[in-house]
Amino acid sequence: MGIKVVIPAAGAGTRLRPHTHTTPKTLVQVAGKPILGHVLDNLLRELEIEELIVVIGYMGDKIKRFLEKNYSLKTTFVEQPERLGLGYAVSLTREVVGDSPVFITLDDTIVEFDLGRMVGGDCSAIGVKEVDDPRRFGVAVVEDGFVRRLVEKPSDPPSNLAVVGVYYIRNTPLLFECLDRLIKEDIRTGGEYQLTDALQLMIERGERIRAFPIDGWLDCGKPETLLSTNRYLLGKQGGSYEVPGSVVIPPVFIGRNVTIRNSVIGPYVSVADGCEVIDSIIRDSILNENARVERMILERSLIGSNAVVCGRASQLNVGDSSEVNLH
Repeated sequence: MGIKVVIPAAGAGTRLRPHTHTTPKTLVQVAGKPILGHVLDNLLRELEIEELIVVIGYMGDKIKRFLEKNYSLKTTFVEQPERLGLGYAVSLTREVVGDSPVFITLDDTIVEFDLGRMVGGDCSAIGVKEVDDPRRFGVAVVEDGFVRRLVEKPSDPPSNLAVVGVYYIRNTPLLFECLDRLIKEDIRTGGEYQLTDALQLMIERGERIRAFPIDGWLDCGKPETLLSTNRYLLGKQGGSYEVPGSVVIPPVFIGRNVTIRNSVIGPYVSVADGCEVIDSIIRDSILNENARVERMILERSLIGSNAVVCGRASQLNVGDSSEVNLH
C-alpha cells in the first residue's frame, strides 16, 4: 500500500541567491543532482509513493519539467499564490490529500533514516534531532517518546531537539482542521502560518505524535551548508574518474560532456553536465551546468549555470549566466 507524499517547494530560496534568481532552490545542484532529486531518490528507496503532491510557486514550471522528465510518478501540482509559511503551503493540499495518511518533507533538506519505521507506526510521527542552537528551528519537548509540546523558533528553547522537516501524519482531517484554525484566526509566528503551530494544536486536541530520532540531516538552504552537504554526499558516493592530462582527487562527481584540461579537480568537487575547466585548480566546490572556469584557483565556491569565470581567485559565489574576469 502506497502513501501520499507532500513536498512544499514554492519558496524563493533567498539565502541561496544569486543562484536562485534563475533556478528554484530545490533544483540547485549538489553531489551530481538537484536537491529535489536526492530527496525523492531517498524516499523511493524505502517508500511506495501512491501520489506525489508538490506545492509550487516561484519558477514552478521548472520544477514541473524536472519531475516530468525524470520521474514516472503520479504527481499533482498545487499552486501557492502567496508565501505565508509552511503551514499555509500544506493547507493548500487538503483536497488532494483527503483523509489519507500523508508524509510531508521539505524540499531543501536531505534526511537519511529508516523511513519504513517512521511511516509504519500506528500514530503520527515527526523527525527530531539534537542541535547546538535550537533557536533557529521548531523545538520539541519529548516525554516517553512522544511529543508533549512544540514551539517555533523560541528565544528561550525548552529543549535542544529540533524538528528537522519530516512529518508522518495519520489523522489528516485533524491536521487540516488545525491549519484552518490558524488561518481563520490569523495565528502567525514570525509573520507566517507555521506547521509546527498546527501540530501543537493537534497535540492539545489529544493527538499522539511520536518523536522519531534522525541521525543524517543535511541542510541545503545556505551556501555553506550546501557545500557541507556536497562533501558528505560525495564522501558516501565515492566516484573515481580519470582525465588524461589532469589530476582528479576523489571523491568527486563529473557529469556528461565535460571538458577538463590541464587542471586539478578535487577533493569534494561536483562538476555538472556541459562544464569546461581549463588550467585550473578546484576543490570543495560545485559547478552547475555549462559553467566555464579558466585559469582559476577555487575553493569552497559555487559557480552557477552558464557562468564564465576567468582569472585567479580563491573563493567565489557566482550566479547563473554571469561572467567574471580577474587579471
